[in-house]
Amino acid sequence: MQLPYELFIGLRYTRAKKRERSNHFISFISLISMLGIGLGVAALIVVLSVMNGFQKELRDRILGVASHVQISTASGELSDWQTTQAAASRHPEVLSAAPYVQAQGMLSFDQQVRGVLVRGILPAAEEKVADFERHMKNGKLDALQPGEFGIILGSELARALLVLPGDKVTLIAPQGLVTPAAILPRLKQFRVVGIFEVGMFEFDSGMALIHMEDAQKLYRMDDRVSGVRLKVGDLFAAPRIARELLGMLGSEVWISDWTRSHANFFRAVAIEKNMMFLILLLIVAVAAFNIVSTLVMAVTDKQADIAILRTLGASPGSVMVIFIVQGVLIGVIGLALGVAGGVALALNVDVVVPAIEHVLGMQFLAKEVYYITELPSDLQWRDVIVITSVSFVLTLVATLYPSWRAARVNPAAALKYE
Repeated sequence: MQLPYELFIGLRYTRAKKRERSNHFISFISLISMLGIGLGVAALIVVLSVMNGFQKELRDRILGVASHVQISTASGELSDWQTTQAAASRHPEVLSAAPYVQAQGMLSFDQQVRGVLVRGILPAAEEKVADFERHMKNGKLDALQPGEFGIILGSELARALLVLPGDKVTLIAPQGLVTPAAILPRLKQFRVVGIFEVGMFEFDSGMALIHMEDAQKLYRMDDRVSGVRLKVGDLFAAPRIARELLGMLGSEVWISDWTRSHANFFRAVAIEKNMMFLILLLIVAVAAFNIVSTLVMAVTDKQADIAILRTLGASPGSVMVIFIVQGVLIGVIGLALGVAGGVALALNVDVVVPAIEHVLGMQFLAKEVYYITELPSDLQWRDVIVITSVSFVLTLVATLYPSWRAARVNPAAALKYE
């Protein structure tokens, strides 16, 4: 099949013959534009993939401690929790459920005092809805036995209190004992049986785990609990599942999901990702609009050719298409290079970054600062498609003005001095 002459001429204009010295400079600028678009697109793909990786890593760490769905009441105490747990477990998308007791307290050890969020758990059930066992640095979750008053601390909390496994700490509950003289706080000694580290400072520095029965005794909750935690099959379906459970359990319970309990954090991450996309898109925009200067010089250099084409019967629209083809070809080649390089780098960040660290002799992510030893990457093809589409539109827009100028060339004026 014979190519349309507009496409053929546009493709021809993108490369210069050896004897056409004036075209070599234009071809050089075209090459720089291609590389600029490719670099911008690759940077966008890699940066968004790394941000997706960080978001996924932090989400996994948060949900390793927090629940997908949480059932509680307005008073903070759920009396008939066995019935509630059984009813919630009947939902086809709920994988497991575990009761919990949650309250505030203070830990004291050798002149050190720290506020703490105390969570009473059933170790066997808790392991099905959270990943504490995977994050244990010392000891095991099943070391919490009823009546033995064992406690598991976050790593930062243990470091602040200067305690080690086996030490005994004093847990002070705000619910006091009323006596004729005064209200005395409730105190109980607990033995440290383990230390966990999930990599989130909020949890590592302010959470302690005890057995649920010990928590019920300390906080005088009898057989009541604070609520029931649920794990669902699809964590992104948690808001929908929470609404369905509310219809099943009635309005007397409060149901929240992880998107609400950590809404501000995930909203901040999403905003940061969008702003990074817009900032890096400026790189692509600058490279794309370099095509304007390339085509303007090409139009100036090819005025005689344009005039001859017009005298041979080419319409202004055909002349415009010729230079649009030239500009789009530059953009498409740059896009192809950028997508190929960006995808390859995003899929191999775990290999490339350690190699760069080895060459430079430095570590980008120190574990004691970031809790993450390697740069995470999560390539999402939806992002690649959006980046490619937006970059192509920018490239296409950049070709319109020079092509319009080419279409307005007057053949008589262009050939006057030829």
